[in-house]
Amino acid sequence: MRGEVANISKDAMFFALGWSILVLSWVIKEQRMKCIIRGGRHFVIGSVDKRIFGSFLEQFGRAVYGGVYEPTHESADEEGMRGDVIALVRELDVPVVRFPGGNYVSNFNWEDSIGPKEERPTRLDLAWRATDPNQFGLDEFMRWTRKVDTEAMMVVNLGTRGLAEARDLVEYCNHPGGSTLSELRRKNGADEPYGIKMWGLGNEMDGPWQVGHKTAHEYGRLASEVAKALKLFDPELEVIACGSSNSEMVTFPEWEETVLDHTYEVVDYLSLHMYFRNDEDDLATFLATSKRMDAFIDTVISVCDYVKAKKRSDKTMYLCFDEWNVWFHSNEQDKKLEPWTVGPHLLEDVYTFEDALVVGCLINSLLRHCNRVKIACMAQLVNVIAPIMTEDGGPAWRQTIFWPFYYASRYGRGEVLDIRLEVGTYENPTYGEVEWVDALAVHHKEERELVLFAVNRHPDEEISVTLDLSDWEAQVIEHITLEHEDMKATNTKEHPDRIAPKKRGGDGLTLAPLSWNMVRFTVKG
Repeated sequence: MRGEVANISKDAMFFALGWSILVLSWVIKEQRMKCIIRGGRHFVIGSVDKRIFGSFLEQFGRAVYGGVYEPTHESADEEGMRGDVIALVRELDVPVVRFPGGNYVSNFNWEDSIGPKEERPTRLDLAWRATDPNQFGLDEFMRWTRKVDTEAMMVVNLGTRGLAEARDLVEYCNHPGGSTLSELRRKNGADEPYGIKMWGLGNEMDGPWQVGHKTAHEYGRLASEVAKALKLFDPELEVIACGSSNSEMVTFPEWEETVLDHTYEVVDYLSLHMYFRNDEDDLATFLATSKRMDAFIDTVISVCDYVKAKKRSDKTMYLCFDEWNVWFHSNEQDKKLEPWTVGPHLLEDVYTFEDALVVGCLINSLLRHCNRVKIACMAQLVNVIAPIMTEDGGPAWRQTIFWPFYYASRYGRGEVLDIRLEVGTYENPTYGEVEWVDALAVHHKEERELVLFAVNRHPDEEISVTLDLSDWEAQVIEHITLEHEDMKATNTKEHPDRIAPKKRGGDGLTLAPLSWNMVRFTVKG
């Protein structure tokens, strides 16, 4: 009898223990499946400069030839600009486009790209080992910017050239008339000056791959003198000095300190570049790579503020993140290309659904730093690691990464709130503790609207979201989402809308597993 009682007690104990474990796992699961976002109108990081949604057009691959410029295309206008590409660029609402490089700019002679097309020289581009016929040059680019309603960021060649060429270029572009170079511009068809306000002082000058690569001291001295000359021409010009090409450079962050020692009082921005990859096909790590962008920005801000303190300056240095994107899909195919061709199919990454999720997180990172990052350029705009893809003589279509950029550009211009997330995490060997949800909120005062951009990184679980806004009542206007069961799914010429936004309904606010989301709210109070 005692044995039976003991067995019953033992069975009851194991039953109770099993039930406790089940309840505990259920509670943990429920906690993990919830996200509380706390914030309010008084918790503001900063206002978004619309130029944070800029892009980049470089003279290589099919970015220009076969991209924005294809005179034989059925949609081409009288200047050879593809009308279907113009429409998609306008749809993205890109406020600034960086030109003409990139690595290309470091052996670019701007004079080659102006005047009658039949008289322009054909040059070899050493950076990308391609041939440039100079049929789409400086003047064509400036006319194209008017067609797509954007501003130019002009980058000057500080690789093979320097102060004199930069001085001549700004005179050609911006002087009204009466001087030799301004009259040459007028002769070439542009009676009014271009009025370019943003000027980049070279490209990735810290990189040994760069034509005309320089040490930090060499570049800093040259950049300082060019910046002073540009400011003598027009004190209102905004000048951008080269920061590090990425955070893995052996000279980072000493490069920033040295360059700023030379240029702090004569430049307005320091540039940052960073690309992201998933070579190991590790989705959990790939989805966390925005933490790498966060750390890069934070470190550069620290260096800028250190130099500011060292110089006893009252000036705050702002950042221009003028190259960023996912880039790795085309690496193998690029090794097979023939050199010295015009418009080679180079760096034509075909983006997947998981790339769109990562781009959504990267945009959130940029917006979270809007108090210091004032300009950013997704690299690039068409065909070359780009949101827009074209076929020579054929259609143009939106890649998967088009959509998070489109909605952020349309609805991400306002005040970024300093929100707090209460959400479960996962442990990653590269980035440590990673939140299941990456979220950011933008307040539009005039519209009395709050916009939430959120990525659910969880591979299996839907996550419910609760807003705790101390001084507001919020009501959902619309919930737009990108979802797909195949992380490797792409948009193609045959299936251009495989990955496309859709409206999400249902009771409450939930984020589907592995999804990008934009939720708009009206706010009262």
